[in-house]
Amino acid sequence: MDSDRARGVLLGLTCGDALGRPVEFAAASGITAEYGQLDEMVGYGTWNQPAGTITDDTEQALCIARSLAEHHGFDPGDIADRFVAWYDSDPFDIGRMTARSLREFKRGSAWDEAGRQVWENSPEGQNAGNGSVMRCPPLAIPYATDWDRLVEVSRRSSQITHADPRCTYGCAILNLTLAGLLDDADTPLQDALDYVVEDAPAELRTTLELIAVGNSIESLETSGYVVHSLQTALHDGLHAGSAEEAIVTAVNRGGDTDTIGAIAGAVAGARFGSAQLPDRWLSAIDETDELESLADNLLEEV
Repeated sequence: MDSDRARGVLLGLTCGDALGRPVEFAAASGITAEYGQLDEMVGYGTWNQPAGTITDDTEQALCIARSLAEHHGFDPGDIADRFVAWYDSDPFDIGRMTARSLREFKRGSAWDEAGRQVWENSPEGQNAGNGSVMRCPPLAIPYATDWDRLVEVSRRSSQITHADPRCTYGCAILNLTLAGLLDDADTPLQDALDYVVEDAPAELRTTLELIAVGNSIESLETSGYVVHSLQTALHDGLHAGSAEEAIVTAVNRGGDTDTIGAIAGAVAGARFGSAQLPDRWLSAIDETDELESLADNLLEEV
């Protein structure tokens, strides 16, 4: 497996996250009015942070990557503990389901019970956010060649905070797609969908099938709903002509810019490799060196 593409998964995710952070929740028209096209790391804006600041997307992905590297494999209890330690650091950005699940975990629920309890007590429309798909790409590197195990660890990693099958299988489909890209597959998303066709929720499959077969979609949604986020991010990540174009396109759509940018960035990074990510972006992100090192460590686990 190509180390540059493995690095691209983690660094692409982080570039999309950091580029999207200052315009999270903004409409596309508002981004255009202020920046024309946002393609540079800028400071302040949403969350009032310096340029290149990462959010919960990358911070939770780092929790997973560090755990995988230190334990030489997937340990969901350790990952949940790391999420709690991060939660206790008072992050400026955290999703509602994640926060509720981690509070349940702190109160004594098992790692695989807390997220389920929150999900079962959440109404439709508030029970299938994108908070687990944005952080799951590190798993695609060490398990890229074992798809059964990759589906299992992807779903379990989601269940810590997001137990809805649209979320758990969303993580699986994204990571299978990344694994296919790391293996230079011709039809990575279609291969991923075919692999889980018997089990994944129908809405998730049919929505992503439109991207896999290359259909033109008039309007792509940018909400925090996991199905919308995956469709839009996979569209931009798989169809853009460069890693920079994929991330810039995703972020400038507005809405949940950091997360859709992060997912699109992971996909584009796996397609094009970290060398194709702009140096001006990577130099603005404090975590770049650690992410490169973690990607190399995870590659050794394959």
